[in-house]
Amino acid sequence: MCGMPQQPPIRSTPTRPRRPDASMSLLTNVMDHSLDDGYAEAAERKKAAGDDGLPKTLRAKLGLAAGLVLAALVVTVGAAQARVAAPVVAKEREELVDRIDRESEAADKLEDSVDELRADVSARQREALKHSGSAGSDLVGILSGAAAVHGPGVKLVVNDAKDTGAGGDGDPRENPGFSDTGRVRDRDMQRVVNGLWESGAEAVSINGQRLTALSAIRAAGDAILVDNKPLVPPYTVLAVGDGQRLSTRFQNSADGLYLNALQESYGVRTAISAEDDLRLPAAPSVIVRTAQPSTEKSGKGTS
Repeated sequence: MCGMPQQPPIRSTPTRPRRPDASMSLLTNVMDHSLDDGYAEAAERKKAAGDDGLPKTLRAKLGLAAGLVLAALVVTVGAAQARVAAPVVAKEREELVDRIDRESEAADKLEDSVDELRADVSARQREALKHSGSAGSDLVGILSGAAAVHGPGVKLVVNDAKDTGAGGDGDPRENPGFSDTGRVRDRDMQRVVNGLWESGAEAVSINGQRLTALSAIRAAGDAILVDNKPLVPPYTVLAVGDGQRLSTRFQNSADGLYLNALQESYGVRTAISAEDDLRLPAAPSVIVRTAQPSTEKSGKGTS
């Protein structure tokens, strides 16, 4: 036994049990493969290419219809929401308008009250100057603007050029203080008023607004303000003084020549005339910054 090779043991492979329908292979093949392989392959190709079997025109029409339906839905929902919100918005707007009207009415009442108080203060100041016993009280009242005045003087009317529009800003003129439009500026009126003072005017007003030593002529946009009150052209300047002499001195002064240059170069309209009797109102309010008691009754001065 030593010299003979041993053969490996033989393992037996279990046999697979036979299907009961093995004898009906044709029927089984028909049931398992109901669709022909060629048709199945064609269906797979269409599926891979994204073709769902519908014509392209039909798919486009369906997509358009779906988009229109969606847009109509959005518009309908938006209209419904706007219809629901409209009464609320209208109510809020009405409340805001009512509030603005109430506040405007309250502001008007306050402004009227301020005007009344200013008029009362001005009347008391004039009364105090009248009964102060000072020989120069009338002159002080006239020069300070606390008293109304009348007498001969000069009437000067300054107006914008004819073709000047109501809005828009022009480029600067060649000289400082000018604008290359025909609109009268606050600096122009400042020079006119200062020129009248220097020419001997005793009292000056612009459009019925009495000027004092503390009056300010400024601009707010295109409007000219005198003591924070807007004026509209034409600007009528009244100056009490020796009428003919005041007119001649002003026209020959540097400020009068300045006004003449505005007229010739930029169309600003001016007219000056000497008047026999001008009436200027008192200033609305005169602010007293410094004062000292009279020495006539006490007999001694005070510092």
